[in-house]
Amino acid sequence: MRLLVYGAGVLGSLFAAHLHEAGHDVALLARGERLAALRRHGVQLAEAGSPVVRRVPVPVVEHPADGYDLIAVLVRTHQVDAVLESLAGLDGDVLFLLNWAAGPEPLGAVIGHERVLLGFGATGGTMDGDVVRHRAADFMTRRVAMPIGEPDGRTTLRLERIVRTFRTAGMNARPEPKMDAWLKTHAAFEVPLGQAVRTAGGPVALADDPDAVRDMLHLMRQNLAAMPTPLVPRGFAALRTLPEGLLVATLRRFLRSPTAVQSGLSDASPATAAELARLAEQLRACAKVR
Repeated sequence: MRLLVYGAGVLGSLFAAHLHEAGHDVALLARGERLAALRRHGVQLAEAGSPVVRRVPVPVVEHPADGYDLIAVLVRTHQVDAVLESLAGLDGDVLFLLNWAAGPEPLGAVIGHERVLLGFGATGGTMDGDVVRHRAADFMTRRVAMPIGEPDGRTTLRLERIVRTFRTAGMNARPEPKMDAWLKTHAAFEVPLGQAVRTAGGPVALADDPDAVRDMLHLMRQNLAAMPTPLVPRGFAALRTLPEGLLVATLRRFLRSPTAVQSGLSDASPATAAELARLAEQLRACAKVR
């Protein structure tokens, strides 16, 4: 399988590096200064807190082209429109591994519905200059599974092939028959969380303000109650049913954990704000068509 990873941020860089090291024919698409840095040094990876940086010489390209069996898109939600324009008219399946609550229809309307697959890259990290600092290979363990699915929920030959390809690179991928519902549920949780962290000035600062955590929980509950699809995974139903005090305490512990502190939650960039705003817009649209 010939692969193109579209997007050279934290997730795209990690995916491309692991696929390359596993012997797959993969290229990483980047532009501007990021493209220049990748051509000079390759993908530079370091585990969070470690001074050791390793370099992976992943081939890089500046523009998408025909000839790829799979294009894995790992960009911000608000960047998808530009990506769709660049992929229209090309061949190859397209796997969108990103925050997305608008369903597969607007994606397929531009590039062809038969090309679309949905998924979510279950890992995190930050950019430290040109170095990707990531959590200790959590998406390569059985603790965190990376869901991938067909828009209609079928388990197709191409889905099985993609899952198998990622697994050969050490990624804990799995088929998800309700991928659209999974993404909508995740967004219902992610948007209040991300916005509250930004307002507070970081996850630890939010944890120190129980009233703000309580307000965040109320927004999560409102979003989940307005979902037009079932909650997936079903465990998210606990956010609607467990006692408020217990949930506030649990969320405060999570916000102080290394997972929260070392994840993209600490990213205060304008790009993060733009992504959260686009996701919130998609959630509002979902609630209206319920």
